[in-house]
Amino acid sequence: QQISVCRQRAEQELTLLLTTGLEAQQLTVQDGNRASVFQFTVSKEMDCCQVGGQSFLVSVGKMSLLLQFKSPTGSFSICQTPSRRHPTMLTENMPTQCYQFHSCLSQQQNLLQDYMRTATYQRAMLVNETDFRDKVVLDVCCGSGILSYFAIQAGATRVYAVESSPMAKYTQIMVQSNSLSERIRVLEGEVEEVSCPDMVDVIVSEPIGYMLLNERLMESFLHARKWLKPNGLMFPSCGDIHLAPFSDEQLYFEHYARATFWQQRSFYGVNLSALHGAAVDEFFRQPIVDTFDVQILMARSVKHCINFKEAKEEDLHRMEIPFVFTLLQSGLVHGLAFWFDVAYLGSTSAVWLSTAPTEPLTRWYQVRCLLQTPLFAKLGQTLSGTVLLAANSRQSYDIHITATVDQSGFRSGNILDLKDPFFRSPLIHTLHFIIEYFMTK
Repeated sequence: QQISVCRQRAEQELTLLLTTGLEAQQLTVQDGNRASVFQFTVSKEMDCCQVGGQSFLVSVGKMSLLLQFKSPTGSFSICQTPSRRHPTMLTENMPTQCYQFHSCLSQQQNLLQDYMRTATYQRAMLVNETDFRDKVVLDVCCGSGILSYFAIQAGATRVYAVESSPMAKYTQIMVQSNSLSERIRVLEGEVEEVSCPDMVDVIVSEPIGYMLLNERLMESFLHARKWLKPNGLMFPSCGDIHLAPFSDEQLYFEHYARATFWQQRSFYGVNLSALHGAAVDEFFRQPIVDTFDVQILMARSVKHCINFKEAKEEDLHRMEIPFVFTLLQSGLVHGLAFWFDVAYLGSTSAVWLSTAPTEPLTRWYQVRCLLQTPLFAKLGQTLSGTVLLAANSRQSYDIHITATVDQSGFRSGNILDLKDPFFRSPLIHTLHFIIEYFMTK
């Protein structure tokens, strides 16, 4: 089957060839001279999704291909765009297979308008200006390049801004429009593939996802240390993952009730109930991204520390966090709550960015992981177990939780997919507060 296509930037006819074999399908795009532009094998392991009504996105290794139809039945153009090493989700409500291309200015706007994120980075760099003055800085996965500008404001003489997504062209436009072409140089490509002309004094980045590690951008941040001078600095410098047991019966049953749809025995005349159990299991594999009142926490948190100056990339592939909690109240343990802090340790001052439930809300919220079966425990008893964070091929982590009430021997656990979280609107908490307020009047 041959389909005529045209390259978006050059009026050249391309041909898409789909060859079906006994075991696999081969997709080849040829130019007008029948030379292969790219070729790959179609497999079930490929990440792909439909984007809108006339586009289809395919991710092959480090390359993303957007097949964009000009009409539902007509020919289409091929946009070939290098993807980030660990692409992120477009928005909270988009399917997790759809990737965020950082050429999306609306997404960059969301990041820039996060006051806690942006202001903390600027403050950390400006109060430690002695670490930046007359220094060379590397900005990893720079996006809009905002951290590069902060480095210049702090006195850096040269900044190398690395960005692999199409956002790089906008970054370059911004650099030129701010008359900083002599001081900020945009390096387009993956951090693992570009060549930095100089060794650098400081590496800055915002490689942070939900539970600190989602999206796996942290590995690119650590990889960039190959250009860091001895005794150079990393901003951020270290991170702490906190976890604590919580009791929230409303959340547990609210999450369980999401599968009620599959209990219907006559949905347009069809019995759906055979899939109810599978639906419950699927929903409980979703970590819950929201915020909560600290009063639901049943013990003091424990933390797992990561030193970004010393940690190896492979250290992030499999992290086991043991815990022993002494319960401060009796009740049902419904799961574990997670949040994180990152520190910017400069010569002058240490600046912290915290996503704790006691701090102002950030774009990372907090994350809660439900146990499949709640555990009853009494005041003073201990809850012990482990959290295993196992990196997966979906740019995220599988979360393996095991927990035991030591005095009773009761055990529970769960395996969750951090790539597929459930975003629970903080407005829910406000609505409940309003309802309870008026009910008491």
